[in-house]
Amino acid sequence: MDLSEPAQKELVLKGGRGGRGNSHFATATRQAPRFSEDGEKGEEKELILELKLLADVGLLGFPNVGKSTFLATVTEAKPKIANYHFTTLEPNLGVVKTKNGDGFVIADIPGIIEGASEGVGLGIQFLRHVERTRLLLHFLDISGQEGRNPVEDFYAINEELKKYSEKLSKRKQIIVANKIDVMQDETLLNGVKELAKKEGLEIYQISGATKQGVQELIDHISEILETLPKEDLIEVEDKIVYTLEDEKQQWEVKKQDEIFIVTGKAVERLMGRVNIEDNESMYYLQKSLKNMGIEDKLKEMGVCEGDTVIIADWELEWYE
Repeated sequence: MDLSEPAQKELVLKGGRGGRGNSHFATATRQAPRFSEDGEKGEEKELILELKLLADVGLLGFPNVGKSTFLATVTEAKPKIANYHFTTLEPNLGVVKTKNGDGFVIADIPGIIEGASEGVGLGIQFLRHVERTRLLLHFLDISGQEGRNPVEDFYAINEELKKYSEKLSKRKQIIVANKIDVMQDETLLNGVKELAKKEGLEIYQISGATKQGVQELIDHISEILETLPKEDLIEVEDKIVYTLEDEKQQWEVKKQDEIFIVTGKAVERLMGRVNIEDNESMYYLQKSLKNMGIEDKLKEMGVCEGDTVIIADWELEWYE
């Protein structure tokens, strides 16, 4: 279930139907009934609700590649920034104000490393936040300070996206070659340029710390977002509609050690409305069992007067 539309309503738990008063059971032969129905119990469940961030742009990249620094540079967001892995432990949002007066939202998505789709590191708990973005900025560290290969990092993270969602892996990406201000040599940068050419992706060389190349990237993002339509990024599952007519058939009878056992939601609801200490209510129970076809089924299975019949959690003695 995905709640993504304004005023959208979904049924999570079904409440029990209300009971009926004495007057409902008044008939020509029972003009003053002395029993009523109790209301049915509602469903009980333990729910886990997940909030997925709404952002136009998502920042991808291994830890410590400069995503948080970039977010702090281009927005008013104040993410925690430190020179160690997994500084960012929760997604951070920031709004970029463009020269035209409009803006867009950027989400810094932490914890996406090799094996994230299988729960490694911070796992898939943050991959889900990338689903709603329209554009991905893939940050690669070309400084060489971490001793990592940015080309290998690029393919590792994209493999995790593909494992998590084929649709997500095809989302538009821009390669951001970051930390050019502390680049030790151009070997890593040249490798990333070849990668961009091979994959047909745009590449921007920036320094989030010194703001070199940042404004050009922001301007380009703003132009691209105008061409990317907002779409339903969540596949809506087919809904199953249950009706009261369907529920009426939810019962079964089985025989075990000469005891007849009647189970099912239909009889559970019925017994929840019956007062077994009231004769008129028990007459109503017997009539309901007949109307539901349960009495005929019991007779077909050989029930006799005096036999024990368990209906839901109630043990009764059958009588004709």
